[in-house]
Amino acid sequence: MTTTPADRSARQHTLRLGLRANLAQFTLLVVVNALVGGMLGQERTVLPLLADDVFHLSAYTSALTYIVAFGATKAVTNFFAGTFSDRYGRKPVLVAGWLVALPVPAMLAWGPSWGWIVAANVLLGINQGLTWSTTVIMKIDLVGPERRGLAMGFNEAAGYVAVAVTAVATGAVADHFGLRPEPFLLGAAYALLALGLSTLAVRETRGHARLEAAGHSGSRNPSHHGELSTGQIARRVSLGDRALSTASWAGLVNNLNDALAWGIFPLLFAAHGLGVARIGVLAALYPAVWGAGQMLTGWWSDHIGRKHLITAGMLLQAVAIAAVAIGTTFTVWAAAQVVLGIGTALVYPTLLAAIGDVAHPIWRARAVGVYRLWRDGGFAVGALLAGGLADAYGLTTAIWAVAALTALSGLVVAVRMYETHPRSASPAHAGAG
Repeated sequence: MTTTPADRSARQHTLRLGLRANLAQFTLLVVVNALVGGMLGQERTVLPLLADDVFHLSAYTSALTYIVAFGATKAVTNFFAGTFSDRYGRKPVLVAGWLVALPVPAMLAWGPSWGWIVAANVLLGINQGLTWSTTVIMKIDLVGPERRGLAMGFNEAAGYVAVAVTAVATGAVADHFGLRPEPFLLGAAYALLALGLSTLAVRETRGHARLEAAGHSGSRNPSHHGELSTGQIARRVSLGDRALSTASWAGLVNNLNDALAWGIFPLLFAAHGLGVARIGVLAALYPAVWGAGQMLTGWWSDHIGRKHLITAGMLLQAVAIAAVAIGTTFTVWAAAQVVLGIGTALVYPTLLAAIGDVAHPIWRARAVGVYRLWRDGGFAVGALLAGGLADAYGLTTAIWAVAALTALSGLVVAVRMYETHPRSASPAHAGAG
């Protein structure tokens, strides 16, 4: 049956923007993104120890190859997830991401060589790039401009609380049963449940983006009407626009930090004699505070603006990472993980909200994809940088170097980024999207 313009117009009028109007689908997408985070959380405690205890990888750079594989693959997939979401719709991309995830837990649980673990992380990177990017885009579609920060807070909170809960759970399971295969059975359950929900219950949201675009404020600048190629969008997000490009740099450094926390911190804690269960608690504290805090910080950025929260968050992260380098006890490390989580909570949803502020609804999905390409490239950069420095100069030197780089990033945001929130932006940048 052919769909006429009148039919499309009538269907569009049945759509409404806003959190309350789309609460059921928004809540479902929060649940799905929690399962996305759980897939990542199954690795946070166990995999660094697996590299050392089971596969006997002596060089830190070699041990962190799984993070390089994950980060590089996820970064590239983010870019294509945004493009495919604009071209084919959000839901097909989401379902495809979960199909890719199905073999990952089995490969982690029974892979006979380290190459299998790296290959599993390539698939995990594709899964995370397709599914996390799509849930971000879909939530932005649903809520409209007024609650963008709150929406990102809920999305990222769900994902990273699930990372934390799963890190604790897998650490406890590994402490009782061993590093393989039992900790990864939880990931298998997550993948099956998420595929079912995404296929049967999630609805397409591309129509909501078109509805917002139809009412978007006019401008004499054609880019404000969505008339940009993918190459133009990539240049604008990477270099051209001061807010978009600074956000991309800050996002890269933020996930560089996460690579350090994921791959180096557990090895440092183990070198000081901590057991697997206590390492699991420390590995979970950071994403738990990060995750839960985003429900507040995303909402907060809707009221006071984006720039100052991002600046403060990057500087707090630098302080926390330095404290990990200085510390030698569980108590000091736990406090540092909490501060690191607070700093990341200030940054993470706020950066995504800033991208959504500036990008036009028609090319917003691709802008999010480019931003996430840079941001998640930080995993690969962080693993290579931290691993190389740890091999050459030791774990503590690697941690100090990342702390300094994070502080520098905060200063760059303070100097270069302009405020993007519509109610807080200066007249020169208001309506820049």
